[in-house]
Amino acid sequence: MAASFGIPPEGETIKALVQERLKQAVAEDGAKVTVDWRDAGQRHLYVIAMPVSMLYFNPDTHRVRAQRTLDPERNRILNERPWSEEGQEYLRYLLTRDPKDPAKTDPDYITLLDELEEFGQRDPGIISPNGILVDGNTRCAALRDLGKEHIRVGVLPEDTTRLDINRVELALQLRRDKRRDYSYLNRLIAIEEELAGGRKQEDVAREFNIKLPTLQRDRWVYELINDAVERSGTGGGPSLRLVDFEQQQEKLRELARDYATLAATDPDAAERLKESRLAMAVLDLPKTTLRLAEPDFYERYLEKRLPDALRPEDEPDAAPVGIPGLDDVVLPDDAAGVKAVRGLTDKLLKAEAARRAPDKVSPAEFAAANSVFAAAKDTFETATRLAGKDAQLRKRQTAVPERLTDAAEYINQCAAEFAEARAKRALDEDAFDDALITLRDSLIQLAKHAGRAFTSPGDGVDWLLNATKGR
Repeated sequence: MAASFGIPPEGETIKALVQERLKQAVAEDGAKVTVDWRDAGQRHLYVIAMPVSMLYFNPDTHRVRAQRTLDPERNRILNERPWSEEGQEYLRYLLTRDPKDPAKTDPDYITLLDELEEFGQRDPGIISPNGILVDGNTRCAALRDLGKEHIRVGVLPEDTTRLDINRVELALQLRRDKRRDYSYLNRLIAIEEELAGGRKQEDVAREFNIKLPTLQRDRWVYELINDAVERSGTGGGPSLRLVDFEQQQEKLRELARDYATLAATDPDAAERLKESRLAMAVLDLPKTTLRLAEPDFYERYLEKRLPDALRPEDEPDAAPVGIPGLDDVVLPDDAAGVKAVRGLTDKLLKAEAARRAPDKVSPAEFAAANSVFAAAKDTFETATRLAGKDAQLRKRQTAVPERLTDAAEYINQCAAEFAEARAKRALDEDAFDDALITLRDSLIQLAKHAGRAFTSPGDGVDWLLNATKGR
């Protein structure tokens, strides 16, 4: 984000036209739109019509913050010259794109075009006094595409700051109305910016209408994504972008929950789990498949099946890391198991970065990245298939004793209800007797199977066999 984007080149001209039209709106006591303003509660803004061609898209809009990383060069221009034709055109382009697949036009944008063409503009946007669109960036882009000349907007006070613009946009977005939601990553960025401004996590969670644990998990996911982006880079070569993780929301949120639970008792196991599932997310495997990756997934199912191209390079043991001023305290190096799975994940991150940027790598590097990715896909599919079979076997092994435990709970409940029914003289003795016969027959069937399965029965099986003997 630019440190300060200042006033647009035509800002003073726009401001003069805005003031002229505001005078007319005040004289006519025209329509108003309400916004949350600083700590003073709500503020009612007069609505005026402004030429769509005069207004500027907001370089800070959270609507496309993550998507800006799609094109580093155009993003650089947008940071350095936000009001230039190139910067504004890049914003216009991103506002029309599908956040999860920027190569396509956003279906919601197409719907907006249809609604504006059929019904016209229903809700006013918001602008700064100098013509920066605070709310209504996408509507303005759509009206331009439709060839419309004007957009209705409310105007913020003359002392509006950049912080005011961001706060008003965010407050309007988080209202429970029909506004198009921010994409997942753009919400994460907005949350981090609010916290960086000194706000408490509890307050930000309340503003975003989420629980505090959800906010904390999302922050962990955002840190994980940023770390993955950094790890995907190869000296001077391409790296992944934030937007490349836009479709991984549910997978990474679930990983955050499982990681936190495991890290409380076994941090190394939690790291192995994280790295295995991150690698599977890069391969775009389904969420149900990611659940098969337990902390020992790499050692049990992957390590022996990895082709040479996927094997992590042997690293010399790192020297202990000391803490200045504390000579007796050293930080332990990562466990070998964590290093191994992290090395594999790094290879996949770098390969995926090269695959997504064929214009920035040589043909040989692009082919090598595709080869690594294809080999990984085959290896992981074999590994997850085996893990799935083992999971089914474990489920069958635990199902039988769990059924008996459930039956015992029901019988305990029955005993309590039996005593109550007898005290109230509400017991149906014949029905109770019939139910016991059904239970007896079921136990006889179970005893037959158990008698065949156990050559040296334990106390429980021995009791079952004796209780049904002769039946």
